[in-house]
Amino acid sequence: MFKKLFGKPKSSATDIKPHGKTDAMTTIERLNETLEMLEKREALLQKKMAEEIKKAKEYTKMKNKRAALQCLKRKKMYEAQADQLANQQLRIHDQKIMLEGAKATTETVAAMRSGAQAMKKLQKETNIDDVDKTMEEITEQTENLRQINDALGQPIGFAAEIDEDDLDAELQELEAEELDRQLMEPAIPPTSARAEPDVGLDLPTVPTGGVATAASTEEDELRALEAELAL
Repeated sequence: MFKKLFGKPKSSATDIKPHGKTDAMTTIERLNETLEMLEKREALLQKKMAEEIKKAKEYTKMKNKRAALQCLKRKKMYEAQADQLANQQLRIHDQKIMLEGAKATTETVAAMRSGAQAMKKLQKETNIDDVDKTMEEITEQTENLRQINDALGQPIGFAAEIDEDDLDAELQELEAEELDRQLMEPAIPPTSARAEPDVGLDLPTVPTGGVATAASTEEDELRALEAELAL
C-alpha cells in the first residue's frame, strides 16, 4: 500500500554497479543524467515564465490589473526556481570536473604503479648474476666451437705424417739448383738489342760504296794467290 502511494524507492548509484565500470565512472554518468534533468527543468521554467509574461501583457490590455499581477508573481516564482536550478547545475559541473580530474589522476598513478611492478618483475627474472652466467656460457661454447674447427682442420692419414720442415728444406734445395743453373748459362744478349733501328731517329747515312770495293779487292787477291799455288 505504501509503495503504491509513495512509489518504489529509487536505487542509489552505489547500490547497482554496471558490469565492468568503476565507481567513478558510475558517479560521472549519474551526474550527467542529473545535469540533463536540471537543464530540461530549467527550460520548462523559462517557457512558463514566457507564458506568464504574455498573459500579463494581455491582462494589462484588458485593464485587469489583478490578473496581470498574479501572472507576474508566478513569473517571479518560476524565475527563482530557475536561479536555483542554475546554481545546482553549476555545483554539479564543479563536482563532475573534480571527479574526472581525480579519476584521471588515479588512473595515472595506477598505470605508473603497474609499470613499476612490471619493471621489478623483469629485474627479478634477469638479474646481473644471470647475465654473467649467460656470457660465460656463450664464451665457453665459442671456445668449444673453435676447438672443434681446429680439430676438423688437422690433416689425417698420410698427410698427417708429412713433416713440414722437410718440405721446406727440399723446396730450398730446388730453388738453389735453379739459381745455379741460371748462373752457368752463357749470357745471351736480348734480341731486342738487334732489332730494327729506331724509327724516328734522324741518323746520318753511312756510305756503302767503299765497303763493297774493299770486299771485291780481297776476293781478287785470294784468286791470284790460289792460281800461284796451283802452278
